[in-house]
Amino acid sequence: MTSTVTPAFDAVVHEPTRLQLCGLLVPVTEVEFGVLRDTLGIADSVTSKHLKALEQAGYVTSSKRRTATGRPRTWVRLTDAGRTAFGAHVAELQRLAALALPATADPTS
Repeated sequence: MTSTVTPAFDAVVHEPTRLQLCGLLVPVTEVEFGVLRDTLGIADSVTSKHLKALEQAGYVTSSKRRTATGRPRTWVRLTDAGRTAFGAHVAELQRLAALALPATADPTS
């Protein structure tokens, strides 16, 4: 069964850092906070701020776990609502981009 995505602009996801965070989370089950921070090359506080906005929208959840050394680590996962919102937002960006592309010439004429 093929599922279709309805394009929908999402202002929460659209912010560049949050768009990147969602993009990193889509292909995985969960990611450790430090990996997100380091991949994007941003500070802990900036990462936290954007994850909090995504969490308040219901798009991500986080959990803390202790490592074998006892050090706590935060793990982040995209919720089903977050996956849906990201997919719809990407579909909307693709739809808008297609409008901006010049029409291709008819090769039969």
